[in-house]
Amino acid sequence: MTIEFSNFSFRYKSLDKPTLKNINLRIEKGEKIVIIGPSGSGKSTLGQCLNGLIPHSISGEVTGSLSIAGKLTSELDLHAYTEQVGTVLQDTDSQFVGLSIGEDIAFALENQMLSNIEMYPLVKATAKMVDLENMLERSPHDLSGGQKQRVSLAGILVDDVDILLFDEPLAALDPKTGRKTIEIIDDLHQNTNKTIIIIEHRLEDVLHRPVDRIILMEQGEIIADMTPDELLTSPLLAKHGIREPLYLSALKAANCSITRADKPSSLAQLDVEQYQPAFEAWKVEGKSQTQTDQATPLLRITDLTYSYDGERNALENVSFDVMPGEFVSILGKNGSGKSTITKLVMGVIEPDAGKIEFEGQDVAQLSIFERSQKIGVVLQNPNHMISHHMIFDEVAFGLRNQGLTEEQITEKVEAVLELCGLGKYRHWPIEALSYGQKKRVTIASILVLEPKLLILDEPTAGQDYRNYTAMLAFVQQLNRELGITVVIISHDMHLVLEYTTRSVVIADSKLIADKPMTQVFSEPELLERANLTTTSLYDLAEKLHIEDKNQFMQAFIALEKTAA
Repeated sequence: MTIEFSNFSFRYKSLDKPTLKNINLRIEKGEKIVIIGPSGSGKSTLGQCLNGLIPHSISGEVTGSLSIAGKLTSELDLHAYTEQVGTVLQDTDSQFVGLSIGEDIAFALENQMLSNIEMYPLVKATAKMVDLENMLERSPHDLSGGQKQRVSLAGILVDDVDILLFDEPLAALDPKTGRKTIEIIDDLHQNTNKTIIIIEHRLEDVLHRPVDRIILMEQGEIIADMTPDELLTSPLLAKHGIREPLYLSALKAANCSITRADKPSSLAQLDVEQYQPAFEAWKVEGKSQTQTDQATPLLRITDLTYSYDGERNALENVSFDVMPGEFVSILGKNGSGKSTITKLVMGVIEPDAGKIEFEGQDVAQLSIFERSQKIGVVLQNPNHMISHHMIFDEVAFGLRNQGLTEEQITEKVEAVLELCGLGKYRHWPIEALSYGQKKRVTIASILVLEPKLLILDEPTAGQDYRNYTAMLAFVQQLNRELGITVVIISHDMHLVLEYTTRSVVIADSKLIADKPMTQVFSEPELLERANLTTTSLYDLAEKLHIEDKNQFMQAFIALEKTAA
């Protein structure tokens, strides 16, 4: 089942220039390939060519050829594609067909005319693989982002195709579930010899299990096609704005020399003993976490309880404060209640019990519009926020509601688009953007309103390292210079390490910790309860036999900030 692109180019109907340029790529049967690259590099477009969405659902101009198993895809209909290629999409909402999880998983089997008796054990076994066996009756639309991702994964695992394409499978998953997903994909690869193609930003997480090759794309072209060890010891990741594994950043920060022979793509295989002396110089002054002198919290959450169905609490007696000027993270597993807090603060849903106060005032007394003037919320899925056709109009919408002049609006919108790395797209239609670029549009539309509190729900999902680093550096600047308080809800451990000072941890609807961030990250048992994993920074410290891992992490963060 060989896949071969030969001098392949593709241009979307709505664009002047091709998105894919002269692609020459051969993938052998049974290979496991990862495709990486910045947002807008053409990764997802390449995936859409592989699964037949291009040209069957998305029109444009194709030159060159693509063949699967020796057959030119130009001669295949969409049904022939689906018999060979199974896809898990990044935007899972667009993939559901069943009214329940069980129905959704069974859909492919129904198409194969299997009887209910044959179907049931297959659906049950597949659901168990992705931890959904007790949720088969629930609607996929009532699930968290990570749970939806697992339903999509089950939907293609149950169908026996030769090529499996995963488009950002980790984007909405908590670290432990993400790790398990990579393990499921790898076990599937080992046991079935299927061809696996993974398009993903989170390179370190994908490398939790071995891969054969990594394809690096930039501006529609293939820049590199290498083994993981070759790529990690080259300067290409830094050059193209891809985040390298955290343990590698730490080794480099300590001036360690790393060669391809060291096998740097796996921390488990890396002989770190040789680097021990280099880390002994790492010391950081024991500074206490910066606390504000102001006695009044900006946001006070007291005994917050909420249930979606009146039976099971999504949040139960959760209490914490956010002080003015803080940069706080809310951590927890998929479905733990993190995003429910956001909905309650916004006023989209009302609490069953408890209270939310903003600057000492009960927010129940404020309308949704009044709340939106003080609190900016950027939702996880950009498609849930966008309401305009053109990028400029989307970002200008909130300002127009405030009655500003067009001149003032243009000045503010152009400044924020520039800061979010969207300046050159100001006159583009939103549908021409990638998922990650849409995400930045939604962030820009909130930032332009200059709220006192900014809540970012999974800001890095679908974002490349270069863009989200620039965007969060901007958010950090707003935090430091304008005193905008920031709360990040995230699974991205690297992001939390880099930007936040305190972490509120929620597991199974209850608050289980409210501590300085490095302290949370130094407690494996606590992280385990919240379905989080230790970072590779902690794992490196463990391998180096460093006792004070909290201090080790603080030293690395201090060094990173100095370098930045």
